[in-house]
Amino acid sequence: MTAFVRACALGELEENTPKRVEIDGTPVAVVRTEGEVFAINDVCSHANVSLSEGEVEDCQIECWLHGSAFDLRTGKPSGLPATRPVPVYPVKIEGDDVLVSLTQES
Repeated sequence: MTAFVRACALGELEENTPKRVEIDGTPVAVVRTEGEVFAINDVCSHANVSLSEGEVEDCQIECWLHGSAFDLRTGKPSGLPATRPVPVYPVKIEGDDVLVSLTQES
C-alpha cells in the first residue's frame, strides 16, 4: 500500500510557484499549475541544484542554473543539458492537505 504524507496545505501553493518541502529527508518540489498539483524530486538530474528555485510554465519546471526543463507529469527533461528524468511522486488532495507518496510514478 502506498503511504501518503502531508506535504503542505493547498492554500500555501501559489499558481506556478514551486514550494520546496522535505518528506522523510527527500527534497520535493510541490507545484500547483493548470488546475492540478504535482510533486517532483527537487534535485536537477544534471547539476544537483534545487528545481523549486526555477520557473513553471506549460506543466514544466525549469532548472534555474542551466535551463533544462522537466515535465511535471513524467519527470522527463525536454532538452539539454539534462538527459536523465527526475522522479515524480503521486499526489492526492484531502480537504486543504496536499499529500505526497515517495513511491515513484516514473
